[in-house]
Amino acid sequence: MSDETTTTERTGAVAETTATQARSRMLEVKGLSAWYGEARVLTDVAVDVAPGEVVTLVGRNGAGKTTLLRSVMGLHRQIEGAISLDGTDLGKTSADSRARAGIGWVPDDRGIYASLTVAENLLLPPVVHADAWPLERVYEFFPVLHERRDFPGTKLSGGEQQMLAMARVLRMGSRLLLLDEPSEGLAPVIVQRIGEIIREIKGQGVGVLLVEQNVKFASTVADRHYLLAQGKVVEHLSNDDFRARESELLAYLGM
Repeated sequence: MSDETTTTERTGAVAETTATQARSRMLEVKGLSAWYGEARVLTDVAVDVAPGEVVTLVGRNGAGKTTLLRSVMGLHRQIEGAISLDGTDLGKTSADSRARAGIGWVPDDRGIYASLTVAENLLLPPVVHADAWPLERVYEFFPVLHERRDFPGTKLSGGEQQMLAMARVLRMGSRLLLLDEPSEGLAPVIVQRIGEIIREIKGQGVGVLLVEQNVKFASTVADRHYLLAQGKVVEHLSNDDFRARESELLAYLGM
């Protein structure tokens, strides 16, 4: 795939220019490079997400996908480039400031407070934006969390923890969700439910930037896909193109 990407990159760049002109952008990342010490892990990355759009970052382990999410959230600071939300440059703003602006971070370990109940996990973070979901709406959207509201985090299944992590940032008022491998380690029936939730959230105007290794799952939830390799965006695919090349992508990712 790496030797054949030049033409695809050019074609993709033209298609991307046309497509982005027709989209309003919630998140826009331009020329993003990132380092860990002296090691460069991202090079001149450009991605964008519109309101009510799901965009995935796909690539092998070590391609820089999680670093990109952490950079957008303000958790990784050794970077160059521009990151903006609704046209406002986030610059050197802190992760807390970005959360208050409406960005919600759901890490791959989900960050659940094991000793707190579901209700306490939901209520602990402050409401940071006017778009915050009231607790009643959260429970209506995630009925299993209402059923488990008095359960400690240690008693939740992996799928329930994933739903709790997503629900928590929506209750805070996040309008853009950064999801890191939400399907990882979950049973197929739970992965299907997570997909349904992502599509429902999308229908309510929430944008999602999603790191995902599960190609089949990604194709069921996303509108567009960025393929990362060695810290660079090497292809930008519509979901139709992504589906058509599923076997090739599975082989490339070693899955």
